[in-house]
Amino acid sequence: MKTHLIALDWGTSSLSAYRLGAAGETLEERSLPLGIMQLDGSEADFESALEQACGDWQAADRDIPMIACGMIGSAQGWREATYVEAPLGAEKLGSALLPIKRPRGMPLWLVPGVIQRGTLPNVMRGEETQVFGLLDGDADHAAPLLIGLPGSHSKWVTMEGGRLRHFQTFMTGEVYQALLGHTILGRTAVANDAFNAAAFERGLCVARLHEGQGGPLATIFSSRTLVLTGELSGTAQADYLSGLLIGHELAAMTSTLQVLPSQPIVLIGNSTLCARYLWALEYCGFESLRFAPEATAAGLWKIAEGAGLVAAEAAGEPHVRHHAGH
Repeated sequence: MKTHLIALDWGTSSLSAYRLGAAGETLEERSLPLGIMQLDGSEADFESALEQACGDWQAADRDIPMIACGMIGSAQGWREATYVEAPLGAEKLGSALLPIKRPRGMPLWLVPGVIQRGTLPNVMRGEETQVFGLLDGDADHAAPLLIGLPGSHSKWVTMEGGRLRHFQTFMTGEVYQALLGHTILGRTAVANDAFNAAAFERGLCVARLHEGQGGPLATIFSSRTLVLTGELSGTAQADYLSGLLIGHELAAMTSTLQVLPSQPIVLIGNSTLCARYLWALEYCGFESLRFAPEATAAGLWKIAEGAGLVAAEAAGEPHVRHHAGH
């Protein structure tokens, strides 16, 4: 089938490429360990990575437009795409694309990141594309929706009327890895592939009981002391710490964003990690929860439509998007 757009999710550690058809459907996708931190930062290395990811797709038709989101547009990426300010709609991203002119073929258009200004500024790169991709398949754009994107730097995004209104970042995943890998907490932890649900829920419970009483800095040491006193096994320590940190994140998110238990919440991301967050959200009393598959390709198509890189859908003929594997 004919390619209408090459869409790239180019992050810190990996590069995902999507070959999209006339209605934005994924015809083919690839993932390579060629994130910006695996490259030397030169024009030649970025071009080489792009060639490895989709060179054959470009060779078939040099006029295929290309668009990329993620850290490729950061100060450490190929070019720095200036942040656009929240609140915003997808059309604002489309109007602010940054082109990278290349020796051969079409330019690579970079999606800008989003900045939320204030006393403590907040930024994102890549997540904005995911949330607009999810929204494109959601029937009710007007109703307020909270979208969670768990990860190294978890994002919680408030959407309303089809617009990104507000977001908050929590470095839960990176802190978890740092605590186990680079502090004394890791000395008592024993590697274990099996998920310990009881330990995870115990961590959630401790976070909830100590809400407003010092936060995570007052409780994380318990992941060591409970092992030292024999109340927790070393194999359960990592899941206890995971529950503890996620519990504190959800308590802070609820307070910061003033979220009620009835608020509809959608999670996007790794299914295993999202399963933990769904468990934690339900434990914390949230009532309307669902998991959505990764939506980057749909978001890149939507932004490309707004920028005129691909034909917009005809009136009265809505697109039906098909995502590979779903």
